[in-house]
Amino acid sequence: MKIVDMHCDTLSALLSAKRQGKNFDFENSDTQISLSKMQAGDYLLQNFAIFVNLGETDSPLPEALEMILLFESEMEKHADLIRPVRSYADIEQNQADGVMSALLTGEEGEITMGNPDFLDFLYKLGMRMMTLTWNYENSLGFPNVRLDKKASASSDRYCLSQNKGLKEQGIVFLEEMERLGMIIDVSHLSDAGFYDVLEHTTKPFVASHSNARSVCPAVRNLTDDMVRRLAERGGITGINFCKEFLGKPDVSQNYLDQAVVHIKYLMNLGGEDFVALGSDFDGITRYHDLSDCSVMPKLVHTMKKAGLTPTQIEKICYKNTLRVYRDLL
Repeated sequence: MKIVDMHCDTLSALLSAKRQGKNFDFENSDTQISLSKMQAGDYLLQNFAIFVNLGETDSPLPEALEMILLFESEMEKHADLIRPVRSYADIEQNQADGVMSALLTGEEGEITMGNPDFLDFLYKLGMRMMTLTWNYENSLGFPNVRLDKKASASSDRYCLSQNKGLKEQGIVFLEEMERLGMIIDVSHLSDAGFYDVLEHTTKPFVASHSNARSVCPAVRNLTDDMVRRLAERGGITGINFCKEFLGKPDVSQNYLDQAVVHIKYLMNLGGEDFVALGSDFDGITRYHDLSDCSVMPKLVHTMKKAGLTPTQIEKICYKNTLRVYRDLL
């Protein structure tokens, strides 16, 4: 079964290894996503996020560019296995050539420095999807969980900002992203921000790595109303394998089973065209049944065991995401 995954933090892991002077081979690296593991998981396409932590840098754009250079270097080095894509036609061409595809995305809107010209610049460099926020307030808006860089105690670092949405510049960015053909990603965005996106856009958008809040009450997950509204718009959400967003499975189950609980719940609310995959690999803890991307065939088996049809499984694994990419890229 082919796999399309809307989110991972592998570029961050590889950049960290590079900065530490470690030798790494992306084909066989010990990251949760490597080329050999992707082949074992039957991957068609992986989104690679440019993730910048505003709590650790005051220069998000230069760090993003460093990550893009690393991405381009690895793509050139392994062009016999994987190639970058900037359009749906590129995905089709890679399939015809028998190689996997890599889509560059952004996870932190502040990598643009709040400047639409830099958004356009990153688009020209190949970035085709972006979250408006991560976990810090930025020039575009507010996240669902807000970290405070100035807090003196760790217990004060987290606060909710669900009622604060996009700022004026965030609204400007929505129009520019739709004009460019850059997919808007509402994962990490506050609840109010989600509804701002809904109000100020016309095209489908995505939650690249968010689950169902009714199944696991983490604010990073989508409410039932968000699920319905996003599905009505033609958007999708990617199932996130982070255990804090999956919730604790029943005693007789594991985290793969718990992922399928979210899948079935979201399908019931949003329909079978709504659910996709957004693993968050290399940004989450390893655990035995969801250790890395090579386990995707086990997820397929778990979905079959839970009664999902072959058509439904195909849609979840790759067809729903490809539909959105065909419409927007």
